[in-house]
Amino acid sequence: MLVRWIAALVTFAVVAAAGVAIAGGVPEAGQADPITFAFQQVANVLALILGIALLAAIAVYLLLERIQTGANASITTQFTTRTLILMPVAIALNIILGQTVAAALKIPIYLDSIGTILVGVLAGPIAGAATGFLANILWAYVIPPPFQYPPAAAFAIVAAVIGLMAGMAGGLGFLRPRLNRPVGQLVAGGVITAAVIGGLAYLAYLGYTAILGDTNLTPSSDNAIFVILGWVALGLVVATVVGLFALLIFRRDLTATYVVLTGMTTGIVAALISAPIAAGVFGGVTGAGTDFLVAAFRQGGADIEAATLGQGLISDPIDKITTFFVVYLIVSAMARRTVARFPQGEQLLPEGEEPAESGQLEGATA
Repeated sequence: MLVRWIAALVTFAVVAAAGVAIAGGVPEAGQADPITFAFQQVANVLALILGIALLAAIAVYLLLERIQTGANASITTQFTTRTLILMPVAIALNIILGQTVAAALKIPIYLDSIGTILVGVLAGPIAGAATGFLANILWAYVIPPPFQYPPAAAFAIVAAVIGLMAGMAGGLGFLRPRLNRPVGQLVAGGVITAAVIGGLAYLAYLGYTAILGDTNLTPSSDNAIFVILGWVALGLVVATVVGLFALLIFRRDLTATYVVLTGMTTGIVAALISAPIAAGVFGGVTGAGTDFLVAAFRQGGADIEAATLGQGLISDPIDKITTFFVVYLIVSAMARRTVARFPQGEQLLPEGEEPAESGQLEGATA
């Protein structure tokens, strides 16, 4: 499997580089869109080049899988009927929350990958990647206003990587409940959780107050729908902080720490990929709640690429921790029989629970 992943990554890099060369380089920025603040021509070219590179990488992966194993199990096992039913719901969730946060909230998060991570965790890496990629393409070119967001297409590759990493985390059992752990493990988990959340929140607060003065997190928009959904999104962030510690203290569930570390890692990788795209598409200014962080780094003397990367390394981990926590709550609230019927469901059941039980239930209702 490692050979397939390496071949896919190399193919992606080669095709992307060739695409840029054939296109004569990334086009000049031109005039920014007055609504999205994006250089849409740049976004369209990047979306096309990176999209073709991703498809080429997937084709190479599937070809090698067929040669090595004689089948394409990554497709046949991940894209079950349940997965295909879940994907449109997940895509809609991404678009609604993502556009709401961009339009109504001025906090350094996105909340546009809950559906992607949910599909990845339940179904697998390729299903998660497909969900993220399709969500951004539809969000950019198909969904009508007020939920349309054309620059999203350029970040489809980032959404695909997030879905890929979520699928890997789910397959490795990172979101499996770990209840009633010893006090020593819970204390260590609590220290790690507090350090990560506190550190990220403090950095974001410093950037906000340095540029904008007194904080004002109240959702605001000309569209009442975005204001209402904005309060919901803000509530998710607050509930995440409270909920993570509630899991550790009341349920003695060490998975809270796994959620934090998985979200932080995914956020860092997403930031590294998205930073150069954001610098080219937006010039670092998106009109969203992350702009104050870019401004803070710029004020400190960083160039646009470094400022955009610095912003991403703060806001993306915060966003992904929140997102993974919400997904963990969704999966935990689902019936165990339902979870077990998804391709990676057995890796999401509580420790010590026999997967055979879900298999028997599956057979009894077949």
